[in-house]
Amino acid sequence: MAHPLVWPGRYYFYPIGNTPSVCLTRDMPPEEDAHILLLGCGDPRNVLYTVYNEPSNGIRALDFTCCDIEPAILARNVLLLTMIADKELTQTVIWDTFFHFHLDKNSLSALTVQCEKLIKLSATLREWNESAYGQFIRMSTEYTLVELRRHWSLYVGTQHLPRPKLDELREALRKMSKSKLDKFSVNWSSARSAGPLMLAAVETSSDLFRQFWKTGVTYTDPNKISAATSLNPTFFHSLAGQNCSVHYGIDPMVPFHLAEVYGNTRRKASAADVVKAAKAEFEKWCSAFAVILSPASSKRVVVRMICGDCMAICQALRTFAFTESLSPNIPVAQWKTQVIQLEKEEYISKRAPALFNVIDTSNLIDHIGLLNILIAAVPILSPSTPSSVLYTESLLFRGEDATKEFMELLYADLTAIGLLFGVCPIDYLSGFTSRSNSHELMLHIATKRKANQFHQVTTWKAPASGDALLTRSGRHAPSPSYDSLQLGTFLYDMYHEIYQQEDAVNFWRLNQGNLTRAFASSNILHYSRESFVLLLKLVRDRLGIPEEKWLEVMDRFFDLQDADQSAPMDRNNMQDFCAQLHRHSVYTAPHMKPTPPKTGIFSSWDSVPTLVRIILIVPREKLSILEESAEQIGTPILNCDIRGKWSHNIYSSVHVAYGTVIRMGTGSGTWAVFTEDSAGARGDSSLVASFTMSTCLLTDIEPMENLLIRLSVRSTPASTMLVSKLGLELTLFHARLMDQSAVIVLPERPLPTRALLHREPADDSYLQAQIGRCTNLQVTFDEQCELVTSLTSRISVDDEEVRKSFKNGVTPSIIQLSPCTMRLGIGKGIQDVAFPFPVIGSQNKLRLARTSMYVEVVVPPYSPLKADGMKLNPWPVTVSGGILGLYSIHRLNLARMPVLDIKAFKLNQWLNSHLGSQMSSRERSLRKKHEEDTLMYIKDSLHAIFVRSAGIQGGPAGRLFALRDNATNDCDTVLFVSDLRYDLHCHTVICDAFVLPLTHVLLFKIEKPFAKLIYEGQMNNINVYGNELAAWKQLLPVLVERCRLSWTHGANCEYKSEGRIPRCEDMEKNPLCTCGQGQDTEPMKQNKLWSPMAPYVTRVALSPLFAVSYLESIGRDPAAHKCFVCRGKGKPKLLACTGCMKVRYCSRDCQKKHWKVHKLKCKQ
Repeated sequence: MAHPLVWPGRYYFYPIGNTPSVCLTRDMPPEEDAHILLLGCGDPRNVLYTVYNEPSNGIRALDFTCCDIEPAILARNVLLLTMIADKELTQTVIWDTFFHFHLDKNSLSALTVQCEKLIKLSATLREWNESAYGQFIRMSTEYTLVELRRHWSLYVGTQHLPRPKLDELREALRKMSKSKLDKFSVNWSSARSAGPLMLAAVETSSDLFRQFWKTGVTYTDPNKISAATSLNPTFFHSLAGQNCSVHYGIDPMVPFHLAEVYGNTRRKASAADVVKAAKAEFEKWCSAFAVILSPASSKRVVVRMICGDCMAICQALRTFAFTESLSPNIPVAQWKTQVIQLEKEEYISKRAPALFNVIDTSNLIDHIGLLNILIAAVPILSPSTPSSVLYTESLLFRGEDATKEFMELLYADLTAIGLLFGVCPIDYLSGFTSRSNSHELMLHIATKRKANQFHQVTTWKAPASGDALLTRSGRHAPSPSYDSLQLGTFLYDMYHEIYQQEDAVNFWRLNQGNLTRAFASSNILHYSRESFVLLLKLVRDRLGIPEEKWLEVMDRFFDLQDADQSAPMDRNNMQDFCAQLHRHSVYTAPHMKPTPPKTGIFSSWDSVPTLVRIILIVPREKLSILEESAEQIGTPILNCDIRGKWSHNIYSSVHVAYGTVIRMGTGSGTWAVFTEDSAGARGDSSLVASFTMSTCLLTDIEPMENLLIRLSVRSTPASTMLVSKLGLELTLFHARLMDQSAVIVLPERPLPTRALLHREPADDSYLQAQIGRCTNLQVTFDEQCELVTSLTSRISVDDEEVRKSFKNGVTPSIIQLSPCTMRLGIGKGIQDVAFPFPVIGSQNKLRLARTSMYVEVVVPPYSPLKADGMKLNPWPVTVSGGILGLYSIHRLNLARMPVLDIKAFKLNQWLNSHLGSQMSSRERSLRKKHEEDTLMYIKDSLHAIFVRSAGIQGGPAGRLFALRDNATNDCDTVLFVSDLRYDLHCHTVICDAFVLPLTHVLLFKIEKPFAKLIYEGQMNNINVYGNELAAWKQLLPVLVERCRLSWTHGANCEYKSEGRIPRCEDMEKNPLCTCGQGQDTEPMKQNKLWSPMAPYVTRVALSPLFAVSYLESIGRDPAAHKCFVCRGKGKPKLLACTGCMKVRYCSRDCQKKHWKVHKLKCKQ
């Protein structure tokens, strides 16, 4: 398995989500069908909220695939969705059955009846699919339906349990409640749902949390509390069995958006106010879901359920997408032997998607690590549309500074990762975000970084998908290639960063300033060696690296690994790494023989494979130490290892399950039959562990009789408390390899191979290609192989006329057209050169080879706070297949956004600070010094518009604004603000407004009413500076497009006929198309002064643009430089090559080793 094996000492069940709901289509055009994968989906809050945010006139299909390792989560979700669909129960009953620990008789009866109905309809997949529910709820695997049906049966059976068992469950809940409340002080979780009003919400939210855990219900009425006397069975069945395993932090208020109830009150919001608001929002979600299912609806929705480990499910979907194999022989999860078998009817018929244009990963970063998410999700992110998006989310942090930890989670530079993986955070490239987490930052600062939560959502897209020129053409930038030595070095350094703290010396050295947190979290390890193998596989396959070159990359990798003396424990994990490399067809180490000798246990085998699977049968009593110490030891990591007299090798990709295993067959035809114990950890069966290893380690190192196969606790600072019970090597159980009663050796089954993807030819009508072909695109790292310094595209000069001009000495020209596109000119020929990442075109270099007839365009990659790149247009509107997409600002449905009451209680206290949080410290410094920065100017103008619209600065509220150029005093843009609204799920506010772009022709038409507007309308002038007016012209099409739902772009749209968005950036020219003019203008018509302008305005949604906390520039530490040969730190310091001064060595020995290779490039 790609994640280390975790002993589930204390399992927590999350029946209710622990973060506020979000709209999953917020980055998708309304015309595009949505194929959405929810990994670690949790409760259905995001499904319901997404459906709720669909426009009433929408026609697109919504196809959700909900994946969770916990079948009880999916069972509850289906219960809720079918209750909503039936439209037979009251909202109170539906709310109670989903959110309350305790139920009254009416709610329990309704829950039982619904479960019985589901059980009756789910005897087989065919029966389920033919039922009314099967029309909108589909099962991706038969295993999923079986598990859900089992839970519905458990729910029905709970009320018939013996009284002592029911009393035991009540007592367990009471003890958990008491334990929580005894230690309870402040609850930030549901306060987080209030976004910018988090601080105002915390007192009431804490009271509600305390009340919920005291009573088990959200009622405040004593009579209703006392009537809820029965346990809600859906909270007492999970992977932990029939007990109370709900997480101590669950809170029914968390999924809902509470900014309106706290922000719009004209007094202090009470607990009853908050519950009423949450229930009202839930009712709206349910109503929207019921409407979309009605026969009269033009919209289609399907919710698919698939139960299993998210990484395993992604691997199965990827395998199906590329090979059409329904069964990739992958277990559904740890502790299970059932393998994933995708349902033939669902997938072969092409009804169920295996590639997705939206992938949401909840806060799985906290549970499996960011790299594992990227490795699993990126291959199934659909490449066919530029709007494809991946969302990652974290709630916990382990380091010293939560605001910077995101970058550390990647173990490498973000630009380099973006080029290798093909996705990058959009706020990293744009330098801002339209989603706010400023309330998280304030909490982080207020608690002096002692809080253990910091909620951060990151949106990932293809780096080049924000290039409007590339997306319009449908052309893909060429896959980058790398120097083998540099790529091998970069990958090894990344590997070293991930695993270096396995060694105690490195752990203590690297955590000197954060020892308490580091020690407490030292068992939270996310990456097995298989994780990195899958990373290598992703890089190789995505870049299409040829076999010969890939061997060079891996040779460099292993040369560095052999030379690195700083991580001794890596030697013990080396064979695990090599075995997984071979298993996944990434690389075969020289020592791994294709035909190991027929000796020992293999003497009777017809053929001996390169890899074998070792099965170790661990008696249940050997686990008693872990079972008895669950509260003290938490969740330690387990691994298998092989110990001989002269060797010791650790294996971290271990799969386990409880049950019995029987050896079948003989020799190389040996196989095993496993019978899983359905009672799992609560049963008395043995634990069966298995892992893959190289056969040659059994045949070549030492006699097989010497070898012990062991199951051990991984050695970490936190697991040292077990040394007194298990010994220094923390061994739980061992058996000799030759002990057939405890060890079975099987040939390892090969994994499915990948078929080549077919990519449709691009339409190059928007890109010029008159010179020749791009034959190579090279990525170059700096001397440390850490940062990308340049991208080089080689263009062959093929056109005969251009070849003559070039040979005769004509000087080529080069300009930047768009973030990722340069235009090369030679004589009369022009060529558009596409890069896979935004570039700094103004720093280009041309290399001319007039004899060999090629030109190389060399440009540095764009990075935050630098020139060109996304700064050419930080808020692009892209066009693909005639559909307009947004890159850096999310979409919204204004009809679903509540109006902000500007007369509300203490409005100024929170709104001014929220709007002020747009600017970073750097921007505040620029503003103070009156230095130019276009994004800072835009933020300043947005701040002025918001505070004046709200009436919290500069006198009473004003709703009419003119953008006036400070240098010329000219104005050609007028904004009419109808309302301020809450952007609930992005935790900010918006201006619901209309824009009037003024042209000479229009002014002639509206001369009289416009003059009256100027004199009587109380116009607020917003002075704009430098290039800000042109930036507003770029921004306005985005602000229009993000709230466009009631109208479409017609056949005569100027964007289409003129081939650009915005149409222009010049003064007194209209940047917008006319498709949206006069649409949705009812608020304009209600104002006598505004009404004459209504036919000419277009609706816009203005948002604050917030700074990105992890982007503050940090100077590079010279002490971080490494020797090019062994990656050492210097003896005592590094010495630079005297020839090129670019490469450093720790000693003369390392310089001599490298000179034969380096001398060919030195001084180049």
